[in-house]
Amino acid sequence: MRLPITAALATMAVATTLHQLFSGGAWLWTTLGAIVVIGAMGVIASRLAVPGWLSALAQLAGLWIYLTAAFAGDEAWAMVVPTSDSVAALVSLVEDGFQDIQRYAPPVPANPSIMLFTALGIGLIAIAVDLLAVRLRRAALAGLPLLALFVVPAEIVTDQIPWPSFIVAALGFTALLLADGRERIGHWGRAVLVRRMRGTSRPEGDSGQLRLSGKRIGVAAIGLAVLVPALVPTLEPNPLFTFGVGAGDGRGEGNTISIPNPIVGLKGQLTLPDNAPVLTYTNDDGVPRYLRLYALDTFNSDVWTMSNPSGTPENRVENGPLPAPPGLTSTPQDRQIKTDIQISEDLDVEFLPLPYPPLRVTAEGDWRADRTSLMVFSTRDSTRGLRYQVISGEPRATADRLKGSGEPVPEVAARYLSLPQGLPPQVREEAERVTRNRKTPYEKAVRLQEWFTDDGDFTYSVNTKSGHSNSALLDFLISSRVGYCEQFAAAMAVMARTLGIPARVAVGYTGGTPLGGGRWQVGTHDMHAWPELYFEGVGWLPFEPTPSGTQGQGTARAPEYSLPPPDEPDPATSSPGPTGGEDEETGTTSGTPERPRNPALLDREGTITPAAPEESTSVAGRIGTGALMLLLIVLIPAALRVFMRRRRLRVVARPVADDPGPGPSPEPGFGGAADPPVGVWAGRRASPVSAAWAEFGDALYDYGLSRAASETPRALSRRLAAEHGFDPLATAAIERIATATERMLFARSPGDQRPMGEDLRRVRRALAATASRGRRIRAVLLPPSTLRRLRQVGGRLLDGFDRLENLRMRKTTG
Repeated sequence: MRLPITAALATMAVATTLHQLFSGGAWLWTTLGAIVVIGAMGVIASRLAVPGWLSALAQLAGLWIYLTAAFAGDEAWAMVVPTSDSVAALVSLVEDGFQDIQRYAPPVPANPSIMLFTALGIGLIAIAVDLLAVRLRRAALAGLPLLALFVVPAEIVTDQIPWPSFIVAALGFTALLLADGRERIGHWGRAVLVRRMRGTSRPEGDSGQLRLSGKRIGVAAIGLAVLVPALVPTLEPNPLFTFGVGAGDGRGEGNTISIPNPIVGLKGQLTLPDNAPVLTYTNDDGVPRYLRLYALDTFNSDVWTMSNPSGTPENRVENGPLPAPPGLTSTPQDRQIKTDIQISEDLDVEFLPLPYPPLRVTAEGDWRADRTSLMVFSTRDSTRGLRYQVISGEPRATADRLKGSGEPVPEVAARYLSLPQGLPPQVREEAERVTRNRKTPYEKAVRLQEWFTDDGDFTYSVNTKSGHSNSALLDFLISSRVGYCEQFAAAMAVMARTLGIPARVAVGYTGGTPLGGGRWQVGTHDMHAWPELYFEGVGWLPFEPTPSGTQGQGTARAPEYSLPPPDEPDPATSSPGPTGGEDEETGTTSGTPERPRNPALLDREGTITPAAPEESTSVAGRIGTGALMLLLIVLIPAALRVFMRRRRLRVVARPVADDPGPGPSPEPGFGGAADPPVGVWAGRRASPVSAAWAEFGDALYDYGLSRAASETPRALSRRLAAEHGFDPLATAAIERIATATERMLFARSPGDQRPMGEDLRRVRRALAATASRGRRIRAVLLPPSTLRRLRQVGGRLLDGFDRLENLRMRKTTG
């Protein structure tokens, strides 16, 4: 019955790696219940010896009943037996779960639909593992469904899987292989238990040795899998949102477009060690502008998401001007800017980074514009290496024009003022408190931005947990006030909606850093999120609540129209808002500096793009560090051998007559039938003779020389001298070591002998002369004697695990 239980435990061990994908631990208990049901059904099937296919059907039925009881008990008969209503409820929850998993960014909420979807998926994997490992006796093939489960967090989550989670998963699969091997050995026949006296050896055919070998292989493989990646320089992720969470039902001649969650990869890009180039651009006036990729229009208490873009063939960019920007009424003072953009080979997405609002785009491929957001996307082409030109508008956004903007049209208000019912009331109260002295929507928007960047006591740092759910939003606004662009943009957009200002969250890139000659470079550290607010007659305008400069988002810049007028200071603070421009040549913010912030919380998002030579040095340094660490680990056995030899030579340097007597037990130099019992060596670790004999044995083993099981020390010395033709001095040295050893073992006293340090050195040189060059190099770098001791230590540890595994409760008799 052990194998089906182990199969269930292996599935549970691998499933624990999913913890990064979920908020809270409710998903774990639900999944554990499904695995327990499947494991119990497997044990019953094994006891009744039912066919494998019937066992799988029984497990499917058990999983169905469990999910019905857990998620659709109200519609089931007696809360357990499935009915048509319960089936419909489960199907509906599965569909909702599939959509929610695509929509949410990790960590996803543990709502019923997602928990059902997760429990169903892991339950099916548990059934597949049981079928392969237990019914078909193909335990190795059971690793395939387990690997499929392990790949899910590895592909979705930007952070690395913690090594304890990996070890737990690997041990689960290793235990499954060992249990399968034990079952196979058990089929050979009934094991005969023999009580052995202490010191006797284990029978050759004992299956425990086979299990021990399997454990050695498994533990070694897990150790290598943990250590090697830590020593090898890591490859950086793709510089954008390659960790998308699903595909939406795109538009356009039946093709589909991958709809990533833009927030998923944001923090991962900001914390990359190097600011890898993403794109370069030039424009008419040499002024940096934000390049938007995505517009997130929906907030549902857990995450900001965007509606699927729709682009008909008529909206192809090759057909001429893009749809008119929503809400913008053109005036003679509005400008048009031409921008030429070159994407790097590393940026592979299906949306074009564009300054907003784009009016005309010239790009090779089937690129289409979404009418409401003006995101430009493709169902067939990618941005990789693309060069294109965009003509964008720049509306004349003066304070008077924005103050006089009218009410938003009903379509805009319905879509961009929507808020979830569960929004904490403190968010609205805080927004009203901050803007209580402002009358128009524009003045409230400017005051909100000023509160975030100046007098709200907010601190910029990416060393904070990602997320902008209701609870995270409330914590950011009321308690911690520490975050990065994701929290600042999401919070300002929500607060703007509570004040009646249509708002959404944009994700893309800041203007980057100057390269000279009117060219600008944008890197991974320039990835950014910011709010866009709507004003009738002007349309959508970006605001910048994230602190900029050296202690914030380094290349962020607040537009001129979003700054408080200098003649109308905020009554709540005398500090001016953030500056509005950036020097073209230096890339530094001009104007009044912002309030100092805690430098300890400064993150890489505020660093300047490193030059190419510095990046090369960084990569070379990581490679060199990894190579050095690997070399040090490889040389550990050699270092241990040198340490052991020097310690023994210090002991051997003492005269034999100064033998201090009993002490701890040594390690016999090489085992054989003629070696004395362990008890004879008891108390003589500090003996010069025992140290010399142990060193002589290790030297023999290192240089590939053997000793017959029945050879005495003196017989061994004569054979070595005869076979290898040692010179008289080496022969005499070997004989003195052998004679001293025999006297130590059998004589009343060892007698007076000179120190044997020089004898050992001479013997070592003689033994080395008999070996090949490769063997001598191996004896220095990877001494077999040390490796043997390391294996013995590992074997003792695994033997201890065996003893724990074989513990049985015994009845005590009175």
